[in-house]
Amino acid sequence: MTWLFGPFLLAGGLISVLALKPDSFTAFNTQTSFNVNVPLGLSGLSTQGAGGFDCPQSSAIHPTLHRELNEKLNGIYGTEGFKSKTYETLGGAIRVPTESYDGMGPVGKDARWKVFSGLHTFLEDRFKRLYSDLVVTKVNTYGLVFHWQGSDDSLLPILLTAHQDVVPVEPITWNEWTHPPYSGHFDGTWIWGRGSCDDKSSLIAILVVIEELLNQGFTPKRTIVVAFGFDEESAGTAGAGQIAKYLETRYGRDSFATLLDEGSGFQKVAGGDVIFAVPSTSEKGYTDILVEVSTQGGHSSVPPKHTSIGILSSAIVAIESSEHTPQLLRNGTPFATYQCIAEYGPDIPDSLRKLVKRAAEDDDALDQLKWALIDVDPINSAMFGTTQAVDLIRGGVKVNALPESASAVVNHRIAEHSSVVEVRKHLTQVLRPVAEAFDLTLDSFGVNVTEGSRGRLTIGTAFGAVLEPSPVTPTGLSGPYAILSGTIKATLEGSEVHPSKSVVVSPMLAMGNTDTRFYWNLTKHIFRYAHFADDDAYNGYHTVNEAIRAEALIEEIQFLTTFVLNWDEATI
Repeated sequence: MTWLFGPFLLAGGLISVLALKPDSFTAFNTQTSFNVNVPLGLSGLSTQGAGGFDCPQSSAIHPTLHRELNEKLNGIYGTEGFKSKTYETLGGAIRVPTESYDGMGPVGKDARWKVFSGLHTFLEDRFKRLYSDLVVTKVNTYGLVFHWQGSDDSLLPILLTAHQDVVPVEPITWNEWTHPPYSGHFDGTWIWGRGSCDDKSSLIAILVVIEELLNQGFTPKRTIVVAFGFDEESAGTAGAGQIAKYLETRYGRDSFATLLDEGSGFQKVAGGDVIFAVPSTSEKGYTDILVEVSTQGGHSSVPPKHTSIGILSSAIVAIESSEHTPQLLRNGTPFATYQCIAEYGPDIPDSLRKLVKRAAEDDDALDQLKWALIDVDPINSAMFGTTQAVDLIRGGVKVNALPESASAVVNHRIAEHSSVVEVRKHLTQVLRPVAEAFDLTLDSFGVNVTEGSRGRLTIGTAFGAVLEPSPVTPTGLSGPYAILSGTIKATLEGSEVHPSKSVVVSPMLAMGNTDTRFYWNLTKHIFRYAHFADDDAYNGYHTVNEAIRAEALIEEIQFLTTFVLNWDEATI
């Protein structure tokens, strides 16, 4: 995935932080305390917490018409034979090093794409019935789309997605791996290798579920479509970008009931007694901006007071000194997350609970809450606002030649409530005084904002990277969010691996982007969720010793089975 997976831990991690730092909120003392010990999983569609926060909870949703099938499959999933075969399947997929790189050439011209043929051969051999019974379409050679026709055309299909590619392994790190990065080794607890967590575990889990349903003679009422891109870790345009165009042409806009992709998972808190599952219902936007200073060259023995590199340094200082102001908005996803944390988080200081409740109507309390949360954990500043990071810099070619050009690339992750236009406007306002101070013409995205005589300061888009913040998925309890929430609870409430007393499902903002950025036209109900716990990954993502807990793969398969069967019974 192209975004830091870690932020999903915030929902549970912050609860733990606050439990350790109750004094952080002593300034917000009020008189009322709230009971948050609300029984979950009651009959009926939703329950409202006793604290009165806006975090209604769906009850667990188990298949009814397909109850026997679900129970039978769960029995099969618990057998050692099934587990061994499934672990080896993931291991085999890992052993095909489907690395994708930034700046790869077109499919058919860049030889590095050919490795994906090996993965396709492996999948075709392992999932023979799936490839035989479903309609399989290859998009742009390596994109995979599986179509399982349902019996009721009046029901919108569901779309399950994952990606085939992995981030490259740095050659100098190979010796640091406990087991080789493309070994797919199973040590009795963990399945090791690049892609074990991101994202071949989800890909294999989806295919295993479809294959097992076929083996049981299941015929879906609702059409099921599966799509696997192959460059999510780089541009995404060759894989999901082309698949999205294909699906929209075939099915039309708003043609899917829901989309489930990789994303955030669940966090165990209070010693595991409470589980917070946090499906991401929106993503931040993204843009890379090039800031370039062009000045007269010459011999370095007679330099001007400021070279282009010096002026660029002043521009960078100005940028970093003018951060985007974080905003906590009542209609935003982060505020919804904290409503749930305040409602159901164990050991949350009463002062925080009360402040969150007051913030629902009191603007001063809302502002106090924003800064208090940022003080507790700086990651909240990134959650609440647009971030900027100067990540690349270039300038100069020789020590005795004045640099005629110097440039920097500033990466922006755009807040849910903001836009690309606001980012550009902000940067133009920040850099205008710099241009004026050094007598430079300021060219902001093709428009001359100021006129100067000593050179040019240009602001423009780098690498063509422009993405608005995503649409926000509705979270009402009478639609797709309720089915997802109920399925999560049904899976966790029956879990032997992750036993708990209660399960809370909360919407979450994704700090980065997945392949779903290409699928906005297909459905308004996009969920970025993989059914894995915070401790199911051995050492995180995109790093040395990527490994996944083998039993977690089985739980993901159980979750996806229940998800498919619940949707097959749904009428929405």
